[in-house]
Amino acid sequence: MKTWLTRNLILLTLVSLAQDAASELLYPLLPILLTGVIGAAPLVLGLIEGCAEAAAGFTKLISGTSSDRLGRRPFVISGYSLAGVGKALVVVATGWPLVLLGRVTDRIGKGMRGAPRDALISDSVDKANLGKAFGFHRTGDNIGAVIGPGIALIGLAMLDGDVRAVAKWALIPAIISGLLTLLVKEEFVKKAKVKAEKTKHPQLPSTLKRAIAILVLIQLTNIPDVLLLLRLHDIGFSTNGVVLSYMLFSGVTVLAAFPGGYIADKLSPRIVYAVGLLAFAVAYATLGLTNNHMVALVALTLYGLFPALTDGVGKAWIAGLSEDSHRGRAQGVYQASMNFAVLGAGIWGGAMWSKGNIQWPLVIAACGALIGALTLATSHLQRAQS
Repeated sequence: MKTWLTRNLILLTLVSLAQDAASELLYPLLPILLTGVIGAAPLVLGLIEGCAEAAAGFTKLISGTSSDRLGRRPFVISGYSLAGVGKALVVVATGWPLVLLGRVTDRIGKGMRGAPRDALISDSVDKANLGKAFGFHRTGDNIGAVIGPGIALIGLAMLDGDVRAVAKWALIPAIISGLLTLLVKEEFVKKAKVKAEKTKHPQLPSTLKRAIAILVLIQLTNIPDVLLLLRLHDIGFSTNGVVLSYMLFSGVTVLAAFPGGYIADKLSPRIVYAVGLLAFAVAYATLGLTNNHMVALVALTLYGLFPALTDGVGKAWIAGLSEDSHRGRAQGVYQASMNFAVLGAGIWGGAMWSKGNIQWPLVIAACGALIGALTLATSHLQRAQS
């Protein structure tokens, strides 16, 4: 049996840590940069994030399937490098169209690397330990998400709140991330050539398709996080307050990601995912209804459980239903479909956004997440009784 803590898993976790430090340094500054410095409307913010996620989705469809034939490493290296280019475009933008181009380029890089990277992790780890492996990777990913906002806070203090100047600091960890990918080893090429002789496009199992369909329907409620940060700004949080809040959110994700993956291995990914959705529902409803800063901070902190208990767990769930011959394609279809769902959520969430005391898109999204949690919990109970 393969050990779950492999060299590639450690390296890919460090790569993701550095890239996430870059992304999450920039991300909490993005709503302020767009709506405050550049002067774009909230609808534009939701549209940009939705289009960026859709671009990642289209790319994942191609890269996941292609990595089953060509290997994972080239997509990992290219994807992380392209993400750095996208970030550079964002930090120099003076108008929202260039921000859109930068975010789309960044997410194309994410789409190019995402499914092949996750397939490479799956190649390296025994199926019984997939939850732990993806939980470990998600933990490292989110350590970067704590480091990034921390650097942003230091930069804002040193540069007198100059959002654009601080955003440029994101390029340093992005470059480090790209360089680290050169150390990753390919483990799939020879096996891919053998499988390619049997079938070029294997059919995905019906159980896998059903799991993807359920998760995608739930994802339609997942308004881009950047709108949550805009909500904090709208109810009076300062720039430093927004960044610090995001840092606390990421800290919760760091603490909960590995335990979530471990429990998913022992219990069921369905039930762990359902708990994550319950945290989502409570946090979104609270943020949509409150104007109290302390209550909003507690809600955003609680929301940190959502990615911890769904992101890595969802990938491990899909990997557990996949075979070697279609592992990259399965991750590509799953992650691409989730990205397309975020596009829809970004559009309807941004279009409904208002300056009122109650933010109804968040309340509506909370109701959708609650329905999703009940659906997964019910299906788990039915499987346990059958």
